[in-house]
Amino acid sequence: MSSTPLPLGPVRPAAAVNQDIRALMLAACGRLRAEDRPVYERLVAEWTVATARERACGDVAVAA
Repeated sequence: MSSTPLPLGPVRPAAAVNQDIRALMLAACGRLRAEDRPVYERLVAEWTVATARERACGDVAVAA
């Protein structure tokens, strides 16, 4: 178990954050511009938190 507590408050589902990451990458044709990098990094951090929260709550769907 992680010693870092999960943040309190609303967390978007990992799937929703993943859609935003995919949209950003598609719009950038797979190559992020310098001004897109902070947005990407924020989304990846948000996705990491959302995934951890879902795993802790048992909400993660298992891929077949």
